[in-house]
Amino acid sequence: MRYLIFDFSDGDDGIAALEAMASTREAEHEAVLAEAQQVLDWAHAHFPSRHGPVEDGHAWDHELLVQQEEGGWLTVALTLSASPAFLEAFLAVYGEVDDD
Repeated sequence: MRYLIFDFSDGDDGIAALEAMASTREAEHEAVLAEAQQVLDWAHAHFPSRHGPVEDGHAWDHELLVQQEEGGWLTVALTLSASPAFLEAFLAVYGEVDDD
């Protein structure tokens, strides 16, 4: 990942949150959106049919926000809710994340 750097927080309920945000200029819009899509494609491929509210027993869920800012900036925020199994697999592929 060049643009999205994930921060990790672990909830008292055993559900982890992985959050990444990047603000880029117009020339880099496609690249940061491609990174977000890469993560989502990986999650769908490795945990098919397990996407949904983690508190309901699913492996992972996500929220992707894309916001156009003044001056040609684009802010992309990707949040993943993760079960322990999803988190372990994510870390094996994407490496360590920053602990909050």
